[in-house]
Amino acid sequence: MNFFKSRIQASFKTEAQLRQIGNDHGAFNRGSRAPDEVGAGERIEALLSDIPDIAYAGYGEGAVADYIPGLREVPPRQYGVAIACQDGTLYQAGEAGQQFSIQSISKLFTLALALRLAGEAVWARVGRDPCMRKFNSVSEVEANLGIPSNPFINAGALAITDLIVSHSSAPRRILQDLLRRLIDTDDIFSDPRIARGEAEVGHRNAALGYLLKDYGNLDNRVEDVLSVYYAHCAIAMSCLELAQSALFLACDGVSPITGQRIVSADQTREINAVLATCGMYNGAGEFAFKVGIPAKSGVGGGILAIVPQRMTICAWSPELDPHGNSVVGQRILQHLVKQIRASVY
Repeated sequence: MNFFKSRIQASFKTEAQLRQIGNDHGAFNRGSRAPDEVGAGERIEALLSDIPDIAYAGYGEGAVADYIPGLREVPPRQYGVAIACQDGTLYQAGEAGQQFSIQSISKLFTLALALRLAGEAVWARVGRDPCMRKFNSVSEVEANLGIPSNPFINAGALAITDLIVSHSSAPRRILQDLLRRLIDTDDIFSDPRIARGEAEVGHRNAALGYLLKDYGNLDNRVEDVLSVYYAHCAIAMSCLELAQSALFLACDGVSPITGQRIVSADQTREINAVLATCGMYNGAGEFAFKVGIPAKSGVGGGILAIVPQRMTICAWSPELDPHGNSVVGQRILQHLVKQIRASVY
């Protein structure tokens, strides 16, 4: 039985645990109830009950990613949020079970895969610095002589995908298979319609691929790397699934569902550090200032955030700000992080 699915209807009894920063995988106090846990369920329910108003207030302040066929058809005014705690407790609100295109959230997981496959050699292919240009900038690659600033901009993700293609016999499926194993489900797929649509309009990504190839930072055929890249971005998941899948980044690299080590503790720290500085496109600084936790966004409207040693939070709403980040998703995360005192700063 799926560890988390069996607990979705669990009572809200861990607010005090949510407020406690732990030092190991057993960070939450699973013993006797502390005095301030009395009434915790009502407080959490009140916190979640605020989210619809936050969502409705933000509707209309952004726009869906209409440049990708398939995404432009998504109804804009909807939201979901899920919190997955280390001890297996799961909180949810809105359409938390509705799958959506994860898009660049996939880059968080492909970075973890690349570190598993190639180790620290990854950092010879991409940097760890924020990019001051747009996430699909060609001039950024030129300025850095073929080394993308970080693994989360498009050029960086293509370099990471190239590593995966070189080290895997089934690179199109490897990410999908990992995500399925992380949460013990077969209900995660890459949407071929979305992948085809991205390929049809992906001229700039092709330009980035050929530029990387020219600089010697792409070993495989550009077309093969792009095909895998689009397949990964086109994976569909829900807030519930994403929050559970990323828990290894809140647990020093070990999945609390399977007990499997996904990356080392040092690599976990590295991934979270780059998420904090580069995960929200050119809005990373503002997000760090207002929210204060590592996170990765995608133009499908999702934001997947990590609270090290405590939990993961995934928020989704399709309307985006000019940086490509969900307007409502950011507001939901700001509200939740403030209330549960989860900022890492």
